[in-house]
Amino acid sequence: MDIKKYLQKKKETVDLALEKYFPNMPDSTGEGVLPTSLHKAIRYSLFAGGKRIRPILSMASFEAVGGEGDGILPFACALEMIHTYSLIHDDLPALDNDDYRRGQPTCHKVFGEAIGILAGDALLTEAFKLMTNQSIQGLFSPSHDRGWVLDVIHEIAQAAGMSGMVGGQVIDIESEGKEVGLPTLQYIHTHKTGAMIRVSVWAGAKLGGADEKTLKAFIRYGERIGLAFQIADDILNVEGKASRLGKKTGSDLSRGKATYPSLFGMEESKRRAKELVELAVTAIDSFGPEAEPLREIGWFILSREY
Repeated sequence: MDIKKYLQKKKETVDLALEKYFPNMPDSTGEGVLPTSLHKAIRYSLFAGGKRIRPILSMASFEAVGGEGDGILPFACALEMIHTYSLIHDDLPALDNDDYRRGQPTCHKVFGEAIGILAGDALLTEAFKLMTNQSIQGLFSPSHDRGWVLDVIHEIAQAAGMSGMVGGQVIDIESEGKEVGLPTLQYIHTHKTGAMIRVSVWAGAKLGGADEKTLKAFIRYGERIGLAFQIADDILNVEGKASRLGKKTGSDLSRGKATYPSLFGMEESKRRAKELVELAVTAIDSFGPEAEPLREIGWFILSREY
């Protein structure tokens, strides 16, 4: 399959759905919905050209296990909203202090730190508002009771919070400029980045009606893809081109961040990333062509340049 065409098509689907949740509607003065600055900041970051990997993984998993219809879309959009909030906050001076993201000035550079913080807060809150909207209950088959949806929301919250992304971010900050071993590095990567990727895969499969055996296979895939994704990011921060990445390279080294290249070197990091993708693909070997997008996404993560 042509993975680039697949990713582009799915990205367009996600973008159209996000437009429904964050429409660019003017008010009577033509200035936009109040508070105008907040809406502008959210749209600026949300539609800045992201790859939409997390929502696409959820959609691919949903379809791989036989899920049908648009029931996955609110959750796919919520995953992207949570991811975007994390990027806005990650770029702030108190954290990574980045001036550019996806080839344009970061949110706080355009709208100020206060609005940047609040835009991230709003995106996180709106994500859970979207997932708990009672109207989405009718998008699933009768076999999906309210408990299923609550399970998914609970797992996404856990992956985004202290036990997942936020917890990984804290250890990442506290490890800057220090010598850390593999256990600490793996904790950072599997929590800061890996947790949201894993839960994206799991949520799609769960909402698609997967049984426990299938869910375990998809979790193994998600865990390995999540770690491979962050190792690839580490490598790109060293070898990538700023023009392709849309942000400066070499920032990990300058900040003394714990990364795979700093601990193992480039060649070993590339070998480990490749091995993780191979193991991820192996985890879903028992599935047929319906899981081909997941396999191809794994190889795309390994070979991407941005």
